[in-house]
Amino acid sequence: MRPSSTAPAPNTDGEETFWLRRHGGYLWTTLAIAIFFGAWTDLTTPMGEALAAIIATFAQLERKMIGERIRDALAEKRAAGVKLGRPRILPDDVRERIAADREEKRTLRIIADALNDEGVPTAHGGKRWYASTVRQVLTSHS
Repeated sequence: MRPSSTAPAPNTDGEETFWLRRHGGYLWTTLAIAIFFGAWTDLTTPMGEALAAIIATFAQLERKMIGERIRDALAEKRAAGVKLGRPRILPDDVRERIAADREEKRTLRIIADALNDEGVPTAHGGKRWYASTVRQVLTSHS
């Protein structure tokens, strides 16, 4: 149901703003199309809904094409032998010690407490080891 016969202002908190937020905020694309058509389109009319659907379709296409290019570039880098991701900072001897302690059936809490008691620094300069930190080291250990 249309509240009035005039098109709503583009900066209202109505349906247009909701649509922009829901579809990834492709504001520039929307504005370019609105400028191309000469005015902001009332999205409560059938023509406005069609325009919104077209904009959303092309925004989704653009998003998928960007994802495809990124996947292809990362696959190419991996094939070339480039190590991707954040470099490891935790020394290997600490990693090996944590893995060895875990193989001896020590709990994550006991391992963390032992590292804290000995003053072993965490990878990023944290003051304290936690069971969750030890678990992260074990899951990233390869």
